[in-house]
Order: sequence, then C-alpha cells, then structure tokens
Amino acid sequence: MFYRLKLDTFFRRYNDVGYIINKKDNSDQVFDSSGAVFLASLSRTGQSLEELSAKIAQEFKGVDIETLKKDIAEFFAMLEEDGFIVSGDTEAELNRKDARFSYSGLKTKNIKNDFTPVIKRSEKNTQIFMEEHFKGNPFLTYFQIELTSRCNERCVHCYIPHENKNTDIEADLFYDILNQCKDMGIINLTLSGGEPMLHPNFCEFLRKVKEYDFSINILSNLTLLNDEIISEMKANRLLSSVQVSIYSMKSEIHDTITQMKGSFEKTMDAVLRLIENDIPMQISCPAMKPNKNCLADVMLWAREHKVRLVSDYTIMARYDNNPGNLDNRLSLEETRQIINNVIENNVDYQEELRNADINTVDDRDTSNDIVCDAGIELACMNSNGNVYPCSGWQGYICGNLYEQSLKDIWENSPKLKRLRSIRQKDFPRCLSCPEKPFCAMCMVRNANEDPNGDFLKVNEHFCKVAAINRKVVTEWKEMNHGAMPQLRI
Repeated sequence: MFYRLKLDTFFRRYNDVGYIINKKDNSDQVFDSSGAVFLASLSRTGQSLEELSAKIAQEFKGVDIETLKKDIAEFFAMLEEDGFIVSGDTEAELNRKDARFSYSGLKTKNIKNDFTPVIKRSEKNTQIFMEEHFKGNPFLTYFQIELTSRCNERCVHCYIPHENKNTDIEADLFYDILNQCKDMGIINLTLSGGEPMLHPNFCEFLRKVKEYDFSINILSNLTLLNDEIISEMKANRLLSSVQVSIYSMKSEIHDTITQMKGSFEKTMDAVLRLIENDIPMQISCPAMKPNKNCLADVMLWAREHKVRLVSDYTIMARYDNNPGNLDNRLSLEETRQIINNVIENNVDYQEELRNADINTVDDRDTSNDIVCDAGIELACMNSNGNVYPCSGWQGYICGNLYEQSLKDIWENSPKLKRLRSIRQKDFPRCLSCPEKPFCAMCMVRNANEDPNGDFLKVNEHFCKVAAINRKVVTEWKEMNHGAMPQLRI
C-alpha cells in the first residue's frame, strides 16, 4: 500500500505541533507531537508502508516495528477518510483518486455573496488553539506579496492611489521572502499587484515558487496573459486559483470601470484560455454605480462556465484616507436593489436563506472573540518591502523587509500586537446589534474612510447596509417560506 498527500492538502510542523489543511474545503486539524512525526513522513510522492515505517521508526527508538506499522496504517486511514491523503496499490491508483483540477468534472459553480446571514455557535477553531498553544503568538498562514504596484488599468474604485503605482519588487527580495515564508511554515502565498504580470520577472517568479510547497493564488486582470505564463501556471500543480475581476458582460461598461479601452476583450479571451487549459480560477464582480445592473449577467456567465464567482458591494476608501473613489459606491437604495436581484437570480442562495434561522437570538458572550484575521493569520507586503495587515490596509505599516525579517515583524511589531489585542468588546455598540448576523466588522474599512485612520470608529455606511440586508432577507423569507420562530441558543 502506498500513501501520499493530496494535491490540495498542505502540512506544516510548528515545533511539537502538526497542522494539516485541505484547501478544497478548508478543513483542517491539529495533532500532537506523535501525529506531527507521522504527518512529516508524508510527501507528494507515493511511499509504501514499509518506507514510511522506517522513517518514522527513527523518531521512536525501541518501539516494535510491527506495532508501529499498525498504528501508522490506522492513522493514515483516518487521514484518508477525512480527505487529507490518498492510498493505493499503484501510482496510477493514487493519481485516479487524486485527479488534477478539471472544469469538465465540475458541477455548476455556486456564487458567494458577502451578505449571507451567518450565525455561528461557539467553538475553539484551529487558529485559536494555535494562538493559545504559542501563548498569544499566532502562526502566519496567509501572506500576500505585491510583485509590482504598477498597473495598466486605472479602476475607478481602486483603494490604491494611482500616483503610488510605480515600483517593482527587487528579485533578490522576492527570493529571500520565499525562503522566509518557507521557514515560518506559511501555507498560502498570493502574488498580486498592481498588475503582477507587468513585473519583468513574473514567469521566472512562477518557476521559482514551484520549488516551495505553497498553495499559490494569483490576482490579475489577465490582460497580459500569454502562452509562457499559461505554461508556467499549468506546470505548478499547487496553483490554487487565479482571481480576476469582470465588471460586466458589456465591454463598454467594463472598460469604463478599468479606464482601459479593450480591457474587456483581453480579459475575457484570457479567462476562456484558462478554462480551456483547466487552470482553476475565480471571478470577482464588485457592484458599483457603473455596473449596478450588470451583476446578473456576470453571475449567469460564470455559472454556465462552472467558474466560482464572488460578488460584493464593499468598496472601501483609498488607503491614504482619500474617499474620492467612493463616488462610485452604491447608494443605500441601489444596494437594496442589488441584494434583491441576487436573491431572485441565485437559486443556491435562495436555498441557503430558506434554511437560515435569521431570527435566532445568540446569547453567547462574544465580547472576547477576535474581530478578524488581519494580523492574526494573514499579512501582506508591498513592492517597497512594507508589511501591513491586509490587502486594503497599506497605510498601516508594521515594518519593512529591507530592515527586518518577516519573523521579527510578525512576532514583535507593536502595531500587530495592538491589532491582536482588539476584541469584539472594543466595539460595544456592535455586541447587541440586531444586524450583527448580517454584518462583518472590518477595521480596514473603518480606517480608510476615517480622516484620522481610526480603525475603532465604526463605519456608519455599513451599519445601514446591514440593516437593509436584514430587511430584504426577512421580507423574502416571509413571502417565500414563512417567518421563522424566534429561538435562543
């Protein structure tokens, strides 16, 4: 019997703790030191039980080898049942059980909406366990590298000031950061811009990241996609997704938003080429004034082509606190219409709403819960080496990688420590707000829109949006499914 990690499974060993995650469904588990040893023996190449037992036996001196084999087989059977690994008598069987991504084998894709009501019961998730285990020092899981701030588009809603789009990351820094990310056990690496394909070393960078066991995501407008880039994407078996924005199925509207004539045609041609080459991708369609009537058509196109689509209306101000781009943000009435349209055009979302108990009163004490993952499991860097908590928060500089190591910034930055200390109780008006299940507190939205960058000052616009969301969903449920009884948990 042979065993190996699945292509969408990633393992990291943090001292005496083993962490494994399946990126396909984001299921994860934490294991003790013995489990970590067992997991560390696995790779992306099939190994026999005898080979694995010989490796693991080196860590457990004096243990009977037959007993060890039995324990290993039982442990790996559990991992396979949970979807983390595959086993088989031949390499062909392993490949059959762990086929590469293909659009032909997909069902029609669901659309993800950021306004789905969610009520969660209290549970100690993996990140909280790890934070407690390492005594308040959470482990960095997601890191985003801006390859270049330059961009060939000038999107009207962009949160990056256009005058700041003028630098490329130095190749030596990029390679050094890859090594630092590997040493820190980072799992998810995102390559972004600006437009990352504008970097003269983009293909070389793609070739290099293949040497590291990262789950790779690329953010791009795809207007510069070519045969060489497609070849490199196909060669990286751990490429998780390529994310692109499509604002409308009408070229004139899409190009109005990007302010680049011909961008729609180039982007759509590239999207079709990625589909043709079975490269996993995701479409983002933020709703704003210029495309407020276009979301349904984009949703339909994505569904027909089995591409996951993320829609939202959460345009934020620029990170230099200039709100000029918010002229394109939907009014409250336009937001209400968008939510209505999404419900009417998305049968999957309708089913979610029918099953959601939106009137549940949550009695849990959430005052000490974290607010978001920024600075707790994710961070970003720009092409100048500045490190900041999340992609929209470039104004909150926590350190510079030309002056400090990523590990030093992550563990010792006063600004990151400040973020990690923030809890739900720091937003007291939100704790008992009836719109809470329809709202996701976002400190970067607060900071970017506040003239003084105050991330603790609640953004009133999104409070009003949450109230509208609740009203629209409640009315739809009463009309289509009957009002749900109020329960307490």
